[in-house]
Amino acid sequence: MDRVKSTVNNMIKSVQYRRFPLQRDDEPDRHVELKMADDEDHTEVAHGDDSPVYRPPPSGGSGNKRFVFLMVLGFVVVFTTGYFLGSVTLKKSEAAPAACAEQSAPVIDQTPALAKKDEDDDVAVVDDTARGIPNSWNEISQILDSKLTSQDFDARFKNFDVPARLAGSQGDVHLAKLIVNEFNALDLEKWTDVHYVQLQKKDDTRPNVVTFQGQEYKQEGYLAYSATGKVTGKLLFANYGLRDDLDAIRNMELKGSVMLMKVGKISLAEKVANAEARGASAVLIFSDLLDRNGGATSALYGHVHLGSGDPYTPGFPSFNHTQFPPTKSSGLPGILAQSITYSVAEILLGGSNARGGQNVTVEVNNVLVNTEIHNVFGVVRGFVDPDEYVVLGAQRDAWGNGFARAAVGTSVLMELAEAFHDMVEKDSFRPRRSIVFASWGAGDYGSVGATEFLEGYLTSIDRKLIAYINLDGLVMGRGGFIASSSPLLHTLLESTMKEVDSPLGRGSLYDMVEKSDWEDNVLKPMAIDDAAYPFMALAGIPSISFHFTNPELEEYTYYGTSMDNMDHLKYSTSQMLEATTALAAKLAGRMALRLIHNHLVSLDVSRYRKVLPEVINSLYRHVRGLIQNGQLKDVDPKWLSNAHGSFMRATSNLNKAIMNTDATQASGARFLNQKLMSIERNLLSPYVSPVDTPFRHILMGRGKHTLAALSENTDPQELHTQLAFATWTLKMCANAMINDIWQNDNQV
Repeated sequence: MDRVKSTVNNMIKSVQYRRFPLQRDDEPDRHVELKMADDEDHTEVAHGDDSPVYRPPPSGGSGNKRFVFLMVLGFVVVFTTGYFLGSVTLKKSEAAPAACAEQSAPVIDQTPALAKKDEDDDVAVVDDTARGIPNSWNEISQILDSKLTSQDFDARFKNFDVPARLAGSQGDVHLAKLIVNEFNALDLEKWTDVHYVQLQKKDDTRPNVVTFQGQEYKQEGYLAYSATGKVTGKLLFANYGLRDDLDAIRNMELKGSVMLMKVGKISLAEKVANAEARGASAVLIFSDLLDRNGGATSALYGHVHLGSGDPYTPGFPSFNHTQFPPTKSSGLPGILAQSITYSVAEILLGGSNARGGQNVTVEVNNVLVNTEIHNVFGVVRGFVDPDEYVVLGAQRDAWGNGFARAAVGTSVLMELAEAFHDMVEKDSFRPRRSIVFASWGAGDYGSVGATEFLEGYLTSIDRKLIAYINLDGLVMGRGGFIASSSPLLHTLLESTMKEVDSPLGRGSLYDMVEKSDWEDNVLKPMAIDDAAYPFMALAGIPSISFHFTNPELEEYTYYGTSMDNMDHLKYSTSQMLEATTALAAKLAGRMALRLIHNHLVSLDVSRYRKVLPEVINSLYRHVRGLIQNGQLKDVDPKWLSNAHGSFMRATSNLNKAIMNTDATQASGARFLNQKLMSIERNLLSPYVSPVDTPFRHILMGRGKHTLAALSENTDPQELHTQLAFATWTLKMCANAMINDIWQNDNQV
């Protein structure tokens, strides 16, 4: 009887009395007009555009009686019809299961289905079992794994292992065309992003030269974005160029010196910046690891721009139509920087002479070249929220072969693109969100292509780009594992490590590290020359990089050298290169799969509750100490503690909202996702210039605005101002995490 009533109610609602034309959406030129016999004079077409004008009938009279009679009669007819239709519907519904069982194959379509919880992993998924569509996390992830095999990478490496791939060169353009053609073959939506950037290259007619004790040493390698010219100074060995290393030679005259440094610990750009801050006139950098592996005469390449992107268009993209102002990045060094081979470094060291300060002359003749570079993109579109997406990216260019640096990452990028495409086309997988595959240009010059993309499309990707997964340098060895990540992705990394096999063949990747304290053993601060860094610190997008390594080495021996080839990487991975690369692809693919599949995006704000207190406490102690010493006035450390408390309460409230929201309800999930996706961006300081301080993140960025820098600032006026800015940035982020502004009544 309830079914009958429901049917009748629906039929009554569907029957409407209209005194205006009825028009089908799919037949715009056909008009069907419904009129009662006595109402012909009450409806007319006005305004000359077929829009109806309704004139009410006069009150009273026989017209009203007839209208009442017709309405009563209509109700009786509708009720009777509804009763019989309800009986028929009930009988059909009872027979439906038997009919379904007789179907030879499930019907697959794209109609949204009801949602349910995956009992295995507590993941909200689409219930498409009856239609042959994979829905459980185990089923979907295993399909992805099956498409990423060692044999596939063996074939893939042959396509992307090329001898010359310098940014903007014919080799680079050839690789870009290969990628475009493959995206075409996969029928992916694709596009190319073209930029015109200033790249500093060697002058083929004037080599860079180091002169010591009357002997000239011409160098094949070089460091892009060095200052140019010729200087002479006393040679000082500065180890890795860390601040502590420079403090150790404080008793010597540093001004005007030429500092000799080893590769490692920090980026090349940071080494040069530290030396420049101490008054050095030039820096020479070498790799002592190469001597151990037969590369004493191998050239070393890199860049020394303390930033990313084209340093001559800071803060805006290098499109062809961009108006270039007369400006340059504040991260460009003002002193000379040159790489040297280990064999030359050994001569310069000369026993005790390096510490005795003998003179050395450095000449750098690099030139700026306006270069066209290409970013190539392909996308697998989502089926529910296609305007939200995850980006996986890899640089395509490198000095020399660049096998570990670029060829492996590009190979993984293309294998994942093919795998996700096949999952949709062949396995009926229906991703909730989109996934973008990006091949970047000019990565070796400081993530130039990626940064120019971010600068060009910041407003377009706001609250749409969920996370960035960097594929550069995925495999540098076997037996060790390190990662650098936004705190929002720590939980996702941990859970995915438990699902991927160890390259050593025993247990999972998570089992391979010290599980009791995996964060200390795995997580490292993200370096400024990491391609994921501008996504996080410049654009406020959660990002991650990870690397399979040799446990005993922090750096891959051949990174940035002419010896970065397949043979050396195979040796470093104990001849397990393809298998290790397949595991790296599965780790990246599964993380991306979680982010595009779950109703709620896999960003865990509670991880900031572990990271933030340590930094805040250090700054609080610093400020309170300056106040007690009388060095800082009109500043209350409660500013900081109040902002910290607001942030912590906001994250707690957001987590409670997540726990209390039915993730299968699209509107509720999307509302919470918008909150989660805004957190990283809201930690970017709005009070600094992108020209002077592009990495605006107050926790992960670089500059005097960061909480870490404030912990070392002793300038009262500057500390006062910057502390106010930092605390309010934190407070604004907290406000953005709670409900709408009309519900903002001091909740945090």
